[in-house]
Amino acid sequence: QIVPLWIAPNLLTFSGFVMILFNYFLLSFYDWDYTASGTSPGLVPTWVWLFSAFTTFCAYALDSIDGKHARRTQSSTPLGELFDHGLDSWATSIFVLSFFSVCSRDNGKTGVSVYTMYIYLSIVLFNFMCSHWEKYNTGVLFLPWGYDISQVVLIAAYLLTGTVGVEVWQKPLLFGYYITDVLVILLIGFSLFLSFPQTLYNIHRAYLKKTLKNDSLYEGLLPLVSPLLLFILLTVWVVLSPSNVLTKQPRLFLWMVGVAFSNVICKVIICQMSSSRPELFHWFLFPLALVVYAAISGLLGSMEEVVLGIFTTLVTAAHVHYGVCVGRQLSEHLNIYIFSLKKRIQE
Repeated sequence: QIVPLWIAPNLLTFSGFVMILFNYFLLSFYDWDYTASGTSPGLVPTWVWLFSAFTTFCAYALDSIDGKHARRTQSSTPLGELFDHGLDSWATSIFVLSFFSVCSRDNGKTGVSVYTMYIYLSIVLFNFMCSHWEKYNTGVLFLPWGYDISQVVLIAAYLLTGTVGVEVWQKPLLFGYYITDVLVILLIGFSLFLSFPQTLYNIHRAYLKKTLKNDSLYEGLLPLVSPLLLFILLTVWVVLSPSNVLTKQPRLFLWMVGVAFSNVICKVIICQMSSSRPELFHWFLFPLALVVYAAISGLLGSMEEVVLGIFTTLVTAAHVHYGVCVGRQLSEHLNIYIFSLKKRIQE
């Protein structure tokens, strides 16, 4: 109720995304290689952790009210829905990558390994993918309460770190397990035993009610092909990298994983909204396959990290360009502005 009626809902969505993006780059400045909390506990100032809690809360709140504000201002559009879910697909990875600065990477005594970080991120992105795959088949976006729990846990973790210090993550919590171990176990448990089964159940229930949007099994599974191939290619690179690129450049590699996933899922979201058929192989898979082959075959040699940096930059630029182009096209097609409630003047 306190949001002025002249503010466009997309402005709320974008403001929340910019806040978590700024927070991510702030943490990257103090903790590029995820070692600050483990090796130099005072390297990240206390105010940064408190600021992280503030930005996470604001982003969570803005993402929760943008739809309500759109209905309140009678400005609900497909552009707003795509803008919201498209940014969410990217923000999902940024939330996780920011959290890794809290627990830090494994230093032999505490922290989590970079491979655990990769698995952790993959599971979170898998859950997001399942939600939109479900909507592609049922027409209903069912968001499990795990999303809300994750946001509350993130905020609490930042507040705890800011008030007590990163040392709290370096002490066994129960039976020799650290807090990070418990969080990973809970994440895997929620994903395998709650979130994914709920998705399958909702699709099965729609099948029984004959409300599925896709009649054939092939059409129903089609949106999963590109995300799964993406995961396979990235995992092959992680496991077979001659220079252990994930160990040397965890932040860069995991950022690339999040951006690539976001672009693949955005295509699925558009197909789901427009009731169109997704492509079997996303275009991004082809250059990625070439880079992965060049890396694991040894062709890149000592240039693997450099190529990763160039590839990540190009993928990020391509994703931003894609989002801007789609936003402009929908803006012109629906005769509306993205960040304003004013109507376009008809030509």
